[in-house]
Amino acid sequence: MPDETQHPHPPQDVQEVGSPQQFAALAHPLRQRLLFALGQQPATISGLAVQLEVGKGNVAHHLKVLREAGLVYVAETRQVRGGTEQYYQRTGRRMVVAEPAGAGTAAMFGAFAQELDRSASETVVTFRHLRLTPEKARVLGETLARLVDEADEDPAGEPVHGVLVAMYERARPEAAGPA
Repeated sequence: MPDETQHPHPPQDVQEVGSPQQFAALAHPLRQRLLFALGQQPATISGLAVQLEVGKGNVAHHLKVLREAGLVYVAETRQVRGGTEQYYQRTGRRMVVAEPAGAGTAAMFGAFAQELDRSASETVVTFRHLRLTPEKARVLGETLARLVDEADEDPAGEPVHGVLVAMYERARPEAAGPA
């Protein structure tokens, strides 16, 4: 039986993303895809390379960047055939971007678009502007977050569905100056 070592860092329920190093790590679409892939269970470099159809060296490099940014960690190691196999996991089950930055947001939407392109089933994307009081906006934001947090997951083997929730106050147009 392989030697198994458990590392003492269970994933947090929510990880707030906000440091410049984290935004830089999120700025690459493959790192976004790796975070998506690690959202359900720990995986090895080899397993991720097969799942994402990317070379192992490329996966190893990007996991190192994510690990240095504190977005993934080694959850478990196993001795196999004279070597050590590392299982990576996200540091948070859900990641919340505290103050979205342009580059990080663009990378997240790019990775989201790639996920949609790879989807085997019909997808639902809705974009809408609503006029809301600050109180109604707060309640709607809390309701959306609660719906995602409280969604019951089915057992392993069922398809994984991605959920992206964004709510923001739209920038107000600048007042037109004199012509």
